[in-house]
Amino acid sequence: MSNLKLSVHAPQHVWLRQLLIQRRLELGLSQRSLAMRLGVIYSFIGKVETGDRRLDLFELISYCNALELDPIDILKQIQKNFYTIL
Repeated sequence: MSNLKLSVHAPQHVWLRQLLIQRRLELGLSQRSLAMRLGVIYSFIGKVETGDRRLDLFELISYCNALELDPIDILKQIQKNFYTIL
């Protein structure tokens, strides 16, 4: 069985961070304005974007909603790009 706790440098985490950053920029949001949408301090966004902080599933859903992304679509993309169905 593979290691379930992936490094923050694993391709899956890098891909997700890049997707979230790209979407924030597409929406013209600063880290501070995204933090306001989420009701968190702005350093939280910086830590997520640099890989210093991981998002749990519930945080990911909120983060996606704040970025006007469908979290189900994101999970499907993760599965398609990084995991095979057994």
